[in-house]
Amino acid sequence: MNRGIVLNTTKFSVMDASKAFKKSRTTIYEALKNGELSRDNDGLIDLSELIRVYGNPVGVQSSTRTEQVQKDVQVHVQSEVENLLKDQISLLKNQLDLANQREKSLMQHIEDLTHRIEFKGTLEQSQQENIDKLNESTNSNIATDPRSQTDSNYDELTTSESKRIHLPEHVEPEPKKRGLFGRVLNAVFDND
Repeated sequence: MNRGIVLNTTKFSVMDASKAFKKSRTTIYEALKNGELSRDNDGLIDLSELIRVYGNPVGVQSSTRTEQVQKDVQVHVQSEVENLLKDQISLLKNQLDLANQREKSLMQHIEDLTHRIEFKGTLEQSQQENIDKLNESTNSNIATDPRSQTDSNYDELTTSESKRIHLPEHVEPEPKKRGLFGRVLNAVFDND
């Protein structure tokens, strides 16, 4: 099979045409004599004339079919690769969306915990201030109560015996006073 001649030239001699199209020279001469084929002024036969009468050359047909099959296979493989890549892209997008949602949820949770800590600090601070004010007012009442001082002076002057202070045996602690929000938190968290 002489593909070089078929692919590189557009005009053939009778011998080259017989080799390229697998026809005998006598068949080609008869086609020229009958007028089925025609020659140019230089005595060569044009490729288009040979294709019109005898079809594509044998070597060219098989190579075109092979090229077409190869192109189809390449297109099929490329489409499969594209589909796989598209699936991977959509999977990665879904994973990215889930990660963003998790991050947003965790950031919200951190923010809520931060607010709780800040609120607890301000609540404890206000409770401590209330206790300090209560202690100051109690201390100032004791310091300004004239009766307690005179009674103690009177006791010191009249008795030489050691003083006994009577304390109740069991003193119940007063329940801690809480504000509305503290009571709600204790009710929710069941802290007694």
